[in-house]
Amino acid sequence: MELYKKTAAELAALLRAKEVSACEVLDDTLTRIHAVEPQVDAFLSVTEDAARAQAKAVDEKRAKGGDLGALAGIPIGVKDNICTKGSKTTCASKMLENFVPPYNATVVEKLLAAGAVIPGKLNMDEFAMGGSCENSAFKPTRNPWDTTRVPGGSSGGSAASVAACEVPLSLGSDTGGSIRCPASFCGVVGLKPTYGAVSRFGLVAFASSLDQIGPIARTVDDAALLFSVICGGDAAHDATSRADYAFTPLPADIWGLRVGVLKEYLGEGVTAESREAVLKAVETLRALGAQPTEISIPSAPHALPAYYIISSAEASSNLARYDGVKYGYSGSRDGTLQDLYLTSRSEGFGTEVKRRIMLGAYVLSSGYYDAYYKRAKMLQRQIAREFEKAFSQCDIIAAPTTPAPAFHLGEKSGDPVSMYAADLCTVTVNIAGLPGISVPCGASADGMPIGLQLIGPKWSEARLLSAAKAYETAVGGFAVNEKL
Repeated sequence: MELYKKTAAELAALLRAKEVSACEVLDDTLTRIHAVEPQVDAFLSVTEDAARAQAKAVDEKRAKGGDLGALAGIPIGVKDNICTKGSKTTCASKMLENFVPPYNATVVEKLLAAGAVIPGKLNMDEFAMGGSCENSAFKPTRNPWDTTRVPGGSSGGSAASVAACEVPLSLGSDTGGSIRCPASFCGVVGLKPTYGAVSRFGLVAFASSLDQIGPIARTVDDAALLFSVICGGDAAHDATSRADYAFTPLPADIWGLRVGVLKEYLGEGVTAESREAVLKAVETLRALGAQPTEISIPSAPHALPAYYIISSAEASSNLARYDGVKYGYSGSRDGTLQDLYLTSRSEGFGTEVKRRIMLGAYVLSSGYYDAYYKRAKMLQRQIAREFEKAFSQCDIIAAPTTPAPAFHLGEKSGDPVSMYAADLCTVTVNIAGLPGISVPCGASADGMPIGLQLIGPKWSEARLLSAAKAYETAVGGFAVNEKL
């Protein structure tokens, strides 16, 4: 039985029926990981001993008749910027190459309480800064559909591991599209929750007002299952989380649902293939009873520069703590304290991280704060208001997830502005604090996945997942990668 091809829901049913054990599921998962990792490079570390102990505990609890959690025995990969007690959390950076957290992130505690098995930590762009997973200090991850192409970023390892059937579920983080972009590039489902729906405690900060943890899966049901476990308030550790948030799935019935088609994301900068695939998906939703209508977010074309100003400013502040003194990589101690700071940060951070730190320091500096950062924050409020107006005309919004399918490794490495443009369709969601989901909606002429992005008002994850499930059912499910 090729258990690695099963969805999380299918594995859960087999485990409940006692047709397989958690240890058998893990054995199959590890065999698959070792078989395809040389081609994909999704994992930064495989924590086999810890995973075996977790799987054994699930089997022992089941043998004693204990209550099993919703994810009991299900292997779940974790992005390497989410803290895991006793195993490395590197953020794919030399700066944290040997950092072993003394605590678990809240989402990890919830996974373990639900009986999940964590076989390892997943590759990413360094400190979540990048859109291709080529900015890792250790290795690039490759797209399982075509290993000459990128998987997207920054949660490239999270999406690639699911697309390659190494794990049925993974956790990623999304600051400007870092769950949805790789989900689109790799042909899987990726949910960016409402800001505050999931605790950020234990997530190594990039831009604190934008970061959000979310699930990546091969089916909408699996994404909903993982989200239902990790969502909810965390009063003890994260004051920005909503204490009373509770997720209740809705039936996959979208009759009468008003679907706004965002015209700003179907014009310049978006390839004809992506545009046509999304419009075809909208027609599928229409056939299911939805009511499409064109809507506009006039400030959307200006969101990209605003996002990079705000996120870089917060990154500059958040990463100031890595100075070579308290923890992390430490440079030469032969000179002055200033020399220690200089060598530690110069040698510990990669090129893209240093670029964003410098940009953030610049826009926050005296004489430039009002011209750049303040104006970007004003635009952020304007975009949020425009979304509120749009949602008075529709229930959800449809748009491409990315302007184009996955590009080749190295194609945009020397052109950061071109790389940033890949976030064109996703950053507004983070700026406004909204939920968004990417689901596969077709393929390019050369067989690369294309993603449909559905965006909802705050706290509308149930509605988004319902619409995504209706679409998934209508098209007969999403393709499973058989190329590896």
